[in-house]
Amino acid sequence: MSKPSSSAAPRPQIRPYALSLSPTARAALKHQQPCCLWLTGLSGAGKSTLANALEMQLNEQGRHTFVLDGDNLRNGLCNDLGMDAMARQENVRRIAEVARLMVDAGLIVIVSAISPFRADRAAARALFRSDEFLEVYVSTPFDICARRDPKGLYQAALQGRLKNFTGLDSPYEAPQQADCEINTDEVDLAEAIQRVLAVLLEK
Repeated sequence: MSKPSSSAAPRPQIRPYALSLSPTARAALKHQQPCCLWLTGLSGAGKSTLANALEMQLNEQGRHTFVLDGDNLRNGLCNDLGMDAMARQENVRRIAEVARLMVDAGLIVIVSAISPFRADRAAARALFRSDEFLEVYVSTPFDICARRDPKGLYQAALQGRLKNFTGLDSPYEAPQQADCEINTDEVDLAEAIQRVLAVLLEK
């Protein structure tokens, strides 16, 4: 499988077109401040469940939202990528670029992706203004995630049938200064939602 480069060389013959409608104008039409909520953590930590619940809560408040789920994107936009470190880097780069476009469209974007490497998450953050990006570390421990094992991935990885598994034979670099940390083994879903929304409102 090919391994796309995450740092393509500049192409001087391609010049971005200056659009007349600004991101500020799009946001004003939706009466909200767009941003990206980036949920990172191990497989089975509860990222997708939290992302889905957050979107439902924001939708009930009349907010315009979209969830970019890592597994869903692996079935479409990123279905050509493997699980080695370079492919993971490209996976996060693509997700971040899509999230950037959606924020420019005026949406509150919720990303749910393992995104295991700090440098890749930092590169994603760098695409946004400081008030447009919120990193949420879903810090549920490995042993709890392995016990849940909703997709049978931990069992397969521990038996050696699945390689490059995050937290086992592929590293997970936990955030050092996340904007919000949620351990779903200690906090129920309702409280987790309120914690994230509180940080969102503060920012």
